Amino acid sequence: MRGISRRLLIFFVALILLIGTPLFAQQAPDAFRWIDFHSDKDQDVMVWVTRTLAADKWTSIREIGVQYDAALVVTTERGNPQAPVNMDTFTVWSVSLSSHLRIVLLKGVNLRLLDWMLLAGNRPRELGALYDDCRECAATTYFTAFYYDDTQHAWAARWMRGSQAIPLVSTSPPDVTLTQIYAALAEPDGRVMLATWNHFDYGKLKPPEDFIYQYDLDPWSGLERTQLLSAAQADAMKQRLCHAQGSVASLARGQDSFLCQQPAAHPKFERKPVTTPANNHGQSDPPGVRHPIAPSGQGPAASNNPVTSTPR
Repeated sequence: MRGISRRLLIFFVALILLIGTPLFAQQAPDAFRWIDFHSDKDQDVMVWVTRTLAADKWTSIREIGVQYDAALVVTTERGNPQAPVNMDTFTVWSVSLSSHLRIVLLKGVNLRLLDWMLLAGNRPRELGALYDDCRECAATTYFTAFYYDDTQHAWAARWMRGSQAIPLVSTSPPDVTLTQIYAALAEPDGRVMLATWNHFDYGKLKPPEDFIYQYDLDPWSGLERTQLLSAAQADAMKQRLCHAQGSVASLARGQDSFLCQQPAAHPKFERKPVTTPANNHGQSDPPGVRHPIAPSGQGPAASNNPVTSTPR
């Protein structure tokens, strides 16, 4: 009995640690640190990064994060000295600390650095970020994550296609109503993946369309995956998105939309079809009582035909 109790205790401790993993997703990898611009011990990194980027166009250095032999650098550029701060554009760089190699990871406006996210169980956590592609326009908001690529000894960004990453919020085409829902969802093993639901309502032109995407990293290879879900997988993801609490700050939206309020977004219990044979009247009928045969589609005989509703 003592051996069984010990095994149960170990199981429950492991379960608690597994469930609690997403709660600590804000912790940076042990090898990472943000540079303190006012610290004397960080001045060598400041000087190195400034000299490496000296030939490039930027107004100020906003952030420098260091992991091993590479720095994640955020610079801002102001069009003219009188322009407001919110009009600045940004550039994210990977700067080598062993050579003066620099790589542009992405450019945009309104960069928002988020929490550290566990995207793959066998990899360090990665720094989530939101950004927009333009200002004072029909902007699209994108999500990406920055990580140290130990094969290249440099920083990289996830799901990039040119300057675009995962689209979260965008404007709808003319004469179309677009409803967008997204969330960062925690998997049972503690990993975080992102899912989006785009619902296009064309009015009377044609039936509405739904596009449900899942973005994650392959647990074995660590490669980025983008999957367009359909059928049962899409329906299950709609349920998860509507009931998501968001395991990462600023990565949940649309849960209060009409799509999540309508009955189809919630599980419902349906009455099972009647399967009793039509000529079976049970034992409650008095002897000698005869039942008239109802016309087709009417009366008790018709109601005994099983009807199965199509699940949503």
